[in-house]
Amino acid sequence: MNSVLISIILVPIIEIYLIIKIGSQIGAVTTIILIFLTAILGIFYARYEGLNTLKSGFMQLIKNEMPIYEIISGAAITFAALLLIIPGFMTDIIGFLLIFPLTRNLILKIISSKFKIKKNKDEKFIDGEYEDIEKGDDKKL
Repeated sequence: MNSVLISIILVPIIEIYLIIKIGSQIGAVTTIILIFLTAILGIFYARYEGLNTLKSGFMQLIKNEMPIYEIISGAAITFAALLLIIPGFMTDIIGFLLIFPLTRNLILKIISSKFKIKKNKDEKFIDGEYEDIEKGDDKKL
């Protein structure tokens, strides 16, 4: 089965299970307040980190460099903010892990290592020499 379909089915089931378990331990009203509090706190921190990433991206552009890390980091922060808006504890934990720079870097390194292209050590190169020819040179091609 497709992994997206499995996650669409499993994530709500896990979230409902966690909400019921935590709600039975700390109470229904406290659980609801905790869900709203983590969403509000996460959105404010996501905004803060997003603005820092945007500022860092502009600094890279000023240096005439491509802000690749900032683009990927901005996408991760956006996804984390989405996870924090969704009510539930599992999505909040994943969202907070993606928002904090230390854990975000670790997660992005793990994900990017799976997509790295492995170069073949037996690559064949053709070695050659060249010479620049100016217009005024007596040499003809």
